[in-house]
Amino acid sequence: MPDVDDTVVAADAAADDPLVRERATTAAAFDPAEVHHGRHGADAPGIVVAVVPLITVVLVNLAMSLAVLPRLDTSFLAEARWGGIPLTAVSGVWSVIVALAAAILVLVALNRGRLPSLRETVDAGANASVLPVLSVASLVGFGAVVAAMPAFALVRDWVLSIGGGPLVSLAVAINVLAALTGSASGGMTIALDALGGTYMQLAAELGIDPGLMHRVAVIGAGTLDTLPHNGAVVTLLAVCGSTHGKSYFDIVMVGIIGAVIALVAVIVLGSAFGSF
Repeated sequence: MPDVDDTVVAADAAADDPLVRERATTAAAFDPAEVHHGRHGADAPGIVVAVVPLITVVLVNLAMSLAVLPRLDTSFLAEARWGGIPLTAVSGVWSVIVALAAAILVLVALNRGRLPSLRETVDAGANASVLPVLSVASLVGFGAVVAAMPAFALVRDWVLSIGGGPLVSLAVAINVLAALTGSASGGMTIALDALGGTYMQLAAELGIDPGLMHRVAVIGAGTLDTLPHNGAVVTLLAVCGSTHGKSYFDIVMVGIIGAVIALVAVIVLGSAFGSF
């Protein structure tokens, strides 16, 4: 057990540290921009009221995906005016949207007594969501433009020529694409769409477990995607009232360095012992 005097000295030192003081102050409220638009309720909801909306999301999502959507007549999606797409291309989005809408209704119904000004509450939430939505949408659009450029073919050909085996090549390919697009899902989707068949063929020829390649791909997508132009980074800094200059070093240590170490460990262990 530390001595009481040592604890006091450590607390005083932390209070004198501007970085610690800034982080502690920022952490006092999740959304500083909205903290003055409302107040805490007199009584907090119980655990059941807090958990039911989350359970609703899961259950409605499963019901839509497994029972409702497969039984609907979705033949109209094959028409040209609807894009000529299969149900599988949109069923995930539809299920999530319906599940979130149902959870919102459940949340409002369970907490109606705690929301005396429901319209004002919804307005404040909608206004606060505009910046994250526009930031992420614009940066995802940036990634799509990068992937559509003719020069992107050079990047694709380069990553295929990287030595060190398929695991290293796949990790580098997804890292580069995630960095270019600023999106983990975007980088992985582009890499697997363009190179997935090639890597599956290499895995079959070299006896590499596809599960191991999938693990490398997923971890690799979550490394260099966290660059300054990443939508989640921009949104996080905006919500927390910070800037890249003040907080990006912390994001790099948590979101990039740790993920890179994990990726290297998985490649080394997978190459030595196979899938695990």
